Amino acid sequence: MRLCLVLFCLLPCRALACDLALVLAVDVSGSVDHEEYRIQMDGLAAGLRDGIVTEAFVGQQARVTLVQWSGSSRQRQTVPWTTMNTPEDVAALADRIAADPRVWRNYSTAIGEALNLSQRLLDGVPCTRKVIDVSGDGMSNEGQEPRLNGPALAAERIVVNALAIETDDTDLTAYFFENVIVGEGAFVVTANGFEDYPDKIRRKLQRETTKQISLMAQP
Repeated sequence: MRLCLVLFCLLPCRALACDLALVLAVDVSGSVDHEEYRIQMDGLAAGLRDGIVTEAFVGQQARVTLVQWSGSSRQRQTVPWTTMNTPEDVAALADRIAADPRVWRNYSTAIGEALNLSQRLLDGVPCTRKVIDVSGDGMSNEGQEPRLNGPALAAERIVVNALAIETDDTDLTAYFFENVIVGEGAFVVTANGFEDYPDKIRRKLQRETTKQISLMAQP
C-alpha cells in the first residue's frame, strides 16, 4: 500500500514536469516596419501551430513567453509565461502572439539588453532546459554588447539561439555566431529577408523543441 501511495504521488508530478522553457525575443526596433512586424508575429504564430512543434511542446509541458525588444531600456514581456499542456494551449498562444500589439516603433537595437531581460524571466522557472530564441535584422548598436552576456548565460546553462534576418551585406549571420549565441548546441538560422522569416522560424522552432526529445530517446 505504501508503495502505491508513493507512485501515486510521483507520477502526477512527473506528468506535470516542464522540460523546456522558451523565451521568444522579437526585434521591434526602428529598422522593422509595420509589414515586417506583421510577418514576424504571423510567422511565429504559424510556426507554433506546426504539428511537429505543437507535439513537442505538449510532450515537454513547455513554458513559453514572448518579449518585444528594441533599444536600451525598451524591452518588455508582452505575453506572459504560458504552459503547453494540450494542443489547445499551443493554439491559444499562437492566437495571442498573432494579436500582440507592437510596443515600440522608432528606436535602436539593443540585443544585450534583450538578453538581460530574457535571462531574468528564466530565473526561477522550474524547467529542465532553458532557451532564448532571439531574432533580429541588425547588429546591436546600443546598450550592453551581447557578447558580454555570454558568461552569465552559460553559468545558468541557458542556451541562446538566433535567427538572422539578412537585409543587406553586413553578414548578420556571422555577427550572431560570434556575439550572440551561447551554450551547447546553440545555432543560428539565416532568413534571406523578412519574406523568408516564416519558413525559417518554423524550422528553427522544430529544431529547438525536438532536440530534447531525441536526446531523451537515446539509450
